[in-house]
Amino acid sequence: MTSNLSHSTSIARAIGASGADAVERHSAEVLKVSTRSRPSAVAGAIAGVIRDSGMAEVQSIGAGATNQAIKAVAIARSYLSEEGIDIVCTPSFIDVAIDEEERTAIRLLVERR
Repeated sequence: MTSNLSHSTSIARAIGASGADAVERHSAEVLKVSTRSRPSAVAGAIAGVIRDSGMAEVQSIGAGATNQAIKAVAIARSYLSEEGIDIVCTPSFIDVAIDEEERTAIRLLVERR
């Protein structure tokens, strides 16, 4: 399985990092989460993408990053429920290329119910 991530990049440039690199999005609205990502910031990004397109893809590598991603989905659900929007999350595995190395990531597909 290939990913939407065709270029080399680092998960360190993920949501919740500092500066203009805080949110890195790709054509399929892929949000990458790291261990250092703030779940509330990721949740805001998820909610924004859901409002705009109805679907968001969240990727994480490792237990810490996946923990932050799951928290973010739960927080985004509460943000959106205030607007009458309900979301569901479908987890899967995806292979991504990072620095020319294949890694297995968790892919959370978040969609309107």
